Amino acid sequence: MRAVCLAGSLLLAAPLSAQAYQCSLPRTASVPAIERDGPARSAPVTGYTLALSWSPEFCRMRENDRGQARQCSGHAGRFGFVLHGLWPDGARSWPQWCATRARPSAQTVARQLCRSPSTRLVARQWAKHGACMTRQPQTYYRVSNILFDSLRWPDFDRLSRKPDLSAGDVRDWFVAANRGWRTDAVGIKLNERGWLEELRLCYDRRFLPTPCDRQRLGPADDSEVKIWRGL
Repeated sequence: MRAVCLAGSLLLAAPLSAQAYQCSLPRTASVPAIERDGPARSAPVTGYTLALSWSPEFCRMRENDRGQARQCSGHAGRFGFVLHGLWPDGARSWPQWCATRARPSAQTVARQLCRSPSTRLVARQWAKHGACMTRQPQTYYRVSNILFDSLRWPDFDRLSRKPDLSAGDVRDWFVAANRGWRTDAVGIKLNERGWLEELRLCYDRRFLPTPCDRQRLGPADDSEVKIWRGL
């Protein structure tokens, strides 16, 4: 009942295009080499996490960082939530850095840059996570994109202005905009100062919303949340 009431008060929920304002795709892109920075770990996949970074917070104090120019300078568009990655989960730990010789092509990387505006981010997500899920990078990105593009977004600018904003408010607004979702499947990651960094959406093996474990769920519903608008 609470979600129904919220749905009536939200501004029109927006699809992908509202998350990448005036972004245009390059024809090609360089594919950076990715070095493994942790242990290789193979395990049966029990579910998935779709990690979505809140770009205004990520770009705070990075506007002049040349390494983050596409996402943060404003010259390649403005971003809301960006696709950090699709991560496989396991029963006791998560698979990562699985052995593969496959690498995404320059064209494949370029096609991702309005969803994940960093060539290094795109290449790293395949190397660290995608190779534990599929044999080919194209399949990994296609599944990631289907999930990301299916989401609808409440007005987070309006939400950020709500007095006494809580983690429960963020979950409620997201669920009100996305039929079939449940609040305990919407994980939240805050930084040490309490500002929203990411949503972490929890899926089962069939890619249906499922309750997050404690680590992915993040702060309790009554926890204070702040959302940086990039102003």
